[in-house]
Amino acid sequence: MPSKFLHAASAALAATCLLAMPLASQATEQASQRRDARDTRQDTRPEAREAKVDCRQENNKNNAQCRQDKRDTKQDGRQDARDIKY
Repeated sequence: MPSKFLHAASAALAATCLLAMPLASQATEQASQRRDARDTRQDTRPEAREAKVDCRQENNKNNAQCRQDKRDTKQDGRQDARDIKY
């Protein structure tokens, strides 16, 4: 009788392990996507700062107009990050 129980328990454990493996790889993929998206957003920040400085120096726009350009640049980076995650 105990050998039947051990056999059933080991079969259940093996089935559980086989089902858990795809979930672990999916979590790893999601973590990788989150890191890539974060890196994309972080890379966009200096670009937005440079765009604002360039805007004020070259285009003779006022600060409000240049802030909007900076926001647009950052929003583009956020959209790129969303595209990575899905």
